[in-house]
Amino acid sequence: MKYYALFSNIIRNNIKNYFACRLLQYGSRTYWYYAQSVHSTRYSAEILRSLEFTFSSFRKLLRFGRCLDSFYLALKMMKYPDPTVRITLTMAKMANALYLLADHFIWVGRVGILRVDLEKWNKVANKYWLLTIVMSLIRDIYEIIKILEHKKNAFKQYHILSCLKNHKEVMMDTVKNGCDLLIPLTALGVTKCTPGTIGLLGIISSLIGLYTIIDPIYKLSP
Repeated sequence: MKYYALFSNIIRNNIKNYFACRLLQYGSRTYWYYAQSVHSTRYSAEILRSLEFTFSSFRKLLRFGRCLDSFYLALKMMKYPDPTVRITLTMAKMANALYLLADHFIWVGRVGILRVDLEKWNKVANKYWLLTIVMSLIRDIYEIIKILEHKKNAFKQYHILSCLKNHKEVMMDTVKNGCDLLIPLTALGVTKCTPGTIGLLGIISSLIGLYTIIDPIYKLSP
């Protein structure tokens, strides 16, 4: 347990770098997509497209080993008293652990350590990432319902907004997960968002992730 705690602390200390790298990755994707149609910036667009791939690979390296942390958190969530939060977060953490495990195989294949079917493992990773986001969104909706149930006349539009304004951590988590939802859906071919749209959604969710790390009061817990 002592060694796990040390390992877990190292992983969590890298989260800020991870979100900063994620922001740069999706920023690069957005720029190259909108710049590729402009003749004077086509060369820059190609550079940024290559840069996006580099940031993506570096992100995979930063989260190497985090599948163990997610698995351990899933075990902890099994003891959470609220049954809805317990079920949704346990499933979300387990799915995230499997997503990260698949992502490790992708990284190993990208750097050439082993021969890996990248298309297959990308599809597997996106399926588990999608499940993670869906479970997290169900939890967000549950938290919103609980907030509204504690307020009278909550179904009046302006009153709903004023209620939720006092629970920014729930709203930020909902927006973040809502933005992330379309990324694996598009990767799996369920939705058809452009790379530019995916880039913008990734920028928004990355900024929220960074903000909740800088100011943990806005991070939904557990």
